[in-house]
Amino acid sequence: MSKKYTTFEEIDQDLKRLYLQSEISKEELKLAARDVKEDIKPSNLVMGVLGGLATSAVVIRLLTPVASFLIAKFLNKHK
Repeated sequence: MSKKYTTFEEIDQDLKRLYLQSEISKEELKLAARDVKEDIKPSNLVMGVLGGLATSAVVIRLLTPVASFLIAKFLNKHK
């Protein structure tokens, strides 16, 4: 439903508010674009992959003894 204005001042206030909202949205879009550009830089992509590999290596190191223990337990149980 459309708003009914009774004065030009009300119209001006709404126009100012809408203008400011659009300016805020433009700035948010600029910030988001800058963040995406930063995220897709080759150096950041490489660091992300290396970080993921390092995390995987740590998880594997932690889980290897547990897996060995469980496999040994399973094999001893079925002898």
